[in-house]
Amino acid sequence: MSMFCYQCQEAAKGTGCTKVGVCGKQDSTANLQDLLVYVTKGVSLIAEIAKKNSIAIDKANKFVFEALFVTITNANFDDEKITNKIIEGIQVREALKTELEHKGVELPSDLPANATWKAENKEAIVAKSILVGVLTEQDEDIRSLKELVTYGLKGMAAYAEHAYNLDCTDEKVFAFMHKALVAITRNDITTAELVALTLECGEHGVNVMALLDKANTNTYGNPEITKVNIGVRNNPAILISGHDLKDMEELLKQTEGTGVDVYTHSEMLPAHYYPAFKKYKHFVGNYGNAWWKQKEEFETFNGPVLFTTNCIVPPKDSYKDRVYTTGASGFKGCTHIPDRKNGLPKDFSAIIEHAKKLPAPTQIETGEIIGGFAHNQILQLADKIVDAIKTGAIKKFLVMAGCDGRMKGREYYTEFAEQLPHDTVILTAGCAKYRYNKLPLGDINGIPRVLDAGQCNDSYSLVVTALKLKEVFELNDINELPIAYNIAWYEQKAVIVLLALLYLGVKDIHLGPTLPAFLSPNVVKVLVDNFGIAGIGTVEEDLKIHLA
Repeated sequence: MSMFCYQCQEAAKGTGCTKVGVCGKQDSTANLQDLLVYVTKGVSLIAEIAKKNSIAIDKANKFVFEALFVTITNANFDDEKITNKIIEGIQVREALKTELEHKGVELPSDLPANATWKAENKEAIVAKSILVGVLTEQDEDIRSLKELVTYGLKGMAAYAEHAYNLDCTDEKVFAFMHKALVAITRNDITTAELVALTLECGEHGVNVMALLDKANTNTYGNPEITKVNIGVRNNPAILISGHDLKDMEELLKQTEGTGVDVYTHSEMLPAHYYPAFKKYKHFVGNYGNAWWKQKEEFETFNGPVLFTTNCIVPPKDSYKDRVYTTGASGFKGCTHIPDRKNGLPKDFSAIIEHAKKLPAPTQIETGEIIGGFAHNQILQLADKIVDAIKTGAIKKFLVMAGCDGRMKGREYYTEFAEQLPHDTVILTAGCAKYRYNKLPLGDINGIPRVLDAGQCNDSYSLVVTALKLKEVFELNDINELPIAYNIAWYEQKAVIVLLALLYLGVKDIHLGPTLPAFLSPNVVKVLVDNFGIAGIGTVEEDLKIHLA
C-alpha cells in the first residue's frame, strides 16, 4: 500500500485507493495532500492559542481554507505546488509562534507533532508525507467520524474561499474550522464528541453557504430564469470550468472586444443566470456536460480551457497544452495563472492570446437549457407553485442535487428522472443535473419540471425554498412537506451539503450511487437510526418509496 485515500465516491473497490487514485492522482500526490492536512491542523492549533492572546490570525484563516481546498478531489495534482503550500503552512505557524514568544506566552510542552514539526528540505517533506495518512488513526469508528468532519471542512473551505474572493467573510466560520481541526487532532476524543462536532459542522455548512449566496448575489445580482445556448459560434473561444465567479468576471472583462468568445463548462453553467454577466455579448453559452466527459469534449472545443477550481481529469497529451489552471487547481505541465496581488485582477492575457491562435469550437449539440431557479426567483413564483400544490397539479418535489460521476450506475438518475410521473418536479443544484437537464420533461402550468438552482453550493437555495414552503403551509416540520431527497454525491463539497441538511433536520435522504467508503458500519447505523439515511436500490423500488 503506497497510499490510502477514500474521500470520494469512486474509492477503488468501494473501500479505498491504495496504489493510484481513481481520480488520477499518484501516490506521491495523495501522501503530500495528507501531509498538508496534517500541517493545517498544526496551524489551527497555534492559531487558536494566538487568538486567545489577542494576536491577529488573518493569515492563518486564509491558509486553512486555501490548504484544505487544494486537497479536494480533482483539484490539484501538482506535487510542487502542494509541497510549497506545506512550506507556507509551516511559515504561517512559526510566525505566530514568534509573536507569542514576543508577548511572553509560553506554549504547552505537550504540543502535538503537527504543531512542532519543521521541514528542512523537500526530501524531508516527502519522507514525512507517507507517515501521517488516514490510517494512522487505528479505531475504525473514530477514524470514520474524524474523516467525516475533515471532508465536511474541505467542502466548507471551498465555499469560504469563493466568498473570500468576493470580500465576504465570516469569522465564526473561520473559528469553527480551527476548532474542528484541533479537535480531530486529539487522541482522547470520544465518538459522542465527534458526532456532536459533525452536526456543528453541518450548522456552519449552512452558514458558509448562506455567506457565499450573499457574496454572489450582492456582487452579481439574484439569478434569473435564463435560457442558455448549448450551440457554438464561429469565433475562437475560451472554455471556463470550475466554480469561481470572480475568475469568471475578470475573464469576461479581459476578453471583451478581443474577438474571443467565452463558454461555460460543467459547474460554471449557472454563471449565465446572474444579471451582471448578461451584458457581455461574447458570453456565448455552455459547452458540453458534466466534468467527467471532458476528455472527449475538450478535444472538440479546440480552444484553451481554464480551470478555476476542482473537477480536473488528468488531461490527454493532445490538449494538455491548452489547459490552464488558477486558484486551488493545478496540474504539472499545465500553465498556472497566479493569484491576485495588491488588489489587482488576475492576468488572463496568456490564455486570451492562446485562444486567438486556435480554431472555433466544433459544435456537438444545439438548443437551449433553462435554469436560474435560485431561492429569490422561486419565491417570485411562490403563488404559482403553492396553487399547483393545492390543486394537485404538483404532487411531489424530488431534490436530486449533488454531483455527477463516471460510474455506469449513475445512469440510474437519468432513468429515475425519466420515470417520474408528470405531476412531480425535480429540484436540483450541482453537476448532477446533467443526468436529466436536457431531457424533454416538459412543465406543469408553465413551471419547468427541472428547476436548477445553480452550483453545488446553491443547494442552500433549495433549503431556503423548502423552509419557505414550510412557512406557507404552516407546518411544524420540514419533513412534512411533499419533498423527497434522492441525492448523488462524489466529493467533499457534497459532504458539507449533506451535513447541512442533517443539521436542519431533514430526514430520509437517499444517497448514491454508493454510500461513502469512509463511513464505518457503526457510523452508518447512527446515520440510519437518527436520520433515516439510506442508499439507492432499483429505479422501480425507489420510485415507490419516494412517491409514497
